[in-house]
Amino acid sequence: MKSIVRLFMLGIGVMVSFLGFANSGLPISAQGLPLIEAATQNDVATVKRLLKQGAEINAQDARGRTALLGAVEGNHLESAQALIEAGADVNVQDHKMDSPLLLAGAEGTLDILKLILKAKPNFSLYNRFGGTPLIPACERGHVEVVKILLNTNVDIDHVNHLGWTALLETIVLSDGGPRHQEIVQLLVDAGADVHIGDYEGVTPLRHARQKGFRKIVKILEHGGAQ
Repeated sequence: MKSIVRLFMLGIGVMVSFLGFANSGLPISAQGLPLIEAATQNDVATVKRLLKQGAEINAQDARGRTALLGAVEGNHLESAQALIEAGADVNVQDHKMDSPLLLAGAEGTLDILKLILKAKPNFSLYNRFGGTPLIPACERGHVEVVKILLNTNVDIDHVNHLGWTALLETIVLSDGGPRHQEIVQLLVDAGADVHIGDYEGVTPLRHARQKGFRKIVKILEHGGAQ
């Protein structure tokens, strides 16, 4: 009898371990992993076939990536569209805290971003730096992505863990070239607060002056910065 009880408890332990494994962001479905691989390779036919066969659409691999995140990472529009139309969760974050929205903003995958926005993503999710999709889009000079995000619910003045807003990061981490000049203008026109400084109190205008970004200085001054 004791042996039977021990076997029963062992079985429960194995089941608990399995559930813990499934909830840890590691692979949770034998069908989900091929789906992630197919999306990562932009094998659209296989993606659609696996979805029809009932593959776990939001399964995560060892990196915490879903199939949709794999498609966004590779800028695979067709696979991303198939997944989103099938109901893929656009808010799942991987182990780096990237969600499809956050990753699309950072990578500048414009067409995929448009699809994600139609699925009404959660704008209160932040990346590992505590930032919105707008902040890295500005820093990396993704002008068209910035234009689209400025017409969403994104918080234009959100401050990340580094103490920077989108406006600050556009200046601090750029070369002040034409794309970043345009982004500064877009941010100012959209109502970004030009007076929010970094953790040391250094304002966007002061950073721009220190870096010799004369055109950006003029944009900020015209926008009310002093």
